[in-house]
Amino acid sequence: MKTQKRLTEVYENAKMEYFDENSKYVFLSDCHRGDGSHSDEFTKNQNIYIYAMQYYYNKGFRYVEVGDGDELWEHSKAKHIKNAHYEVFEIIKKFHKNNRLIMLYGNHNIYLKDPEYVKKNYYTYYNNYTEETREFLKGLEPIEGLVLKNEKTSQEIFVTHGHQGDFSNDQIWFFTMLSLKYFWRYLHAFGIKNPASPIKNAIKRHRIERNISKWIDKNQKMVICGHTHRFKYPKEKELPYFNTGCCIYPTTVTAIELEKGIIKIVRWKIKTDKEGNLKVDRKIIRGPDPVEKFYIG
Repeated sequence: MKTQKRLTEVYENAKMEYFDENSKYVFLSDCHRGDGSHSDEFTKNQNIYIYAMQYYYNKGFRYVEVGDGDELWEHSKAKHIKNAHYEVFEIIKKFHKNNRLIMLYGNHNIYLKDPEYVKKNYYTYYNNYTEETREFLKGLEPIEGLVLKNEKTSQEIFVTHGHQGDFSNDQIWFFTMLSLKYFWRYLHAFGIKNPASPIKNAIKRHRIERNISKWIDKNQKMVICGHTHRFKYPKEKELPYFNTGCCIYPTTVTAIELEKGIIKIVRWKIKTDKEGNLKVDRKIIRGPDPVEKFYIG
């Protein structure tokens, strides 16, 4: 019941934006950008992410970061994350300057719920090398929920991180954060995962997915979220529950693309060509389908 209530609250207070047959959106989540240390799971995929983001920027997409972009539970001072991933934030800044960035917060970056925290940590950037303070993501207004509404059909797509109602990551997130920051964080370097996370806990992950699916069935809305780190694209006759996956699979980044009324999940991965050269490859792994196929309103 808590999940149903929380999701409804987020939906009712969500930012609404209209889309049409010319709109282009890309949804990524769970980057968990850290400080560049051994516990920073994003580092191994940074180059893939930058390449993909340059592709989306050049193609005219709007970038929707569906929560847990920065690992603020482990590094509450965002300056360490900005210093470690300067090139990443340069491309994010380009989206922001062109009014093509929509940033949602999840449980691991819930601090973005506080406008004062955002203003202090994201409006400017201090460059340690030049010893200068520069404008960064000035005016950034992170949100918890987004509703994309089709101008012609009125179909709605509800976008949120997906941790809502997950007891350890929602109601008691502060205590879970403390255990991660002062204990589990140091075990990440050895590949040991926090049992409070749904990533390696299949029972917990399936419960979250079932709860979100119940909300979809009751409210007749298509949902895009993250949180579980497992990408999801509905099969025939399944409810329209989509999950972006994450940016920290080994050598792989997954994303959902909504382009000109067509939706699909793509995988960005480092591969070798016939000459043995490394390259970043984009592959459609689910879809494509017209978004109207998932209209249940």
